[in-house]
Amino acid sequence: MDFLTSGTHLHLTTWIIALILFFIAAVSPKKLTGVQMVLRVFYILIIITGGALFLEYRDMIASTHNGSGMTYDMKVLFGILVIGFMEMILARKNKGKSLGIFWVIFVIVFLVTLYLGLSGGIGWDLF
Repeated sequence: MDFLTSGTHLHLTTWIIALILFFIAAVSPKKLTGVQMVLRVFYILIIITGGALFLEYRDMIASTHNGSGMTYDMKVLFGILVIGFMEMILARKNKGKSLGIFWVIFVIVFLVTLYLGLSGGIGWDLF
């Protein structure tokens, strides 16, 4: 299972593909059941690769951030919230309900997740 934790490439790739599929399904005027089913498979892959990275690197991150791994724990929580909001947006879109506040919350939660992920100490060190 070393391929899951040898780097963040697999995790980032699953996120990028999932976001592309999400935006395709979100802007489509009709319900794309097949795209949503594939997107749900990518949700599972994101959780598996993210969980493997979490288990592998949590102690290392905690030791480099003054003994606190809480930022990495928060990144996991916000990552799951991003997936949840992606699914809620698609479900509400298919039911024809309003989406405004969900898009705003999605963008905020996504940006927080992105910041926590990029400042976490593994992968790219942008912040």
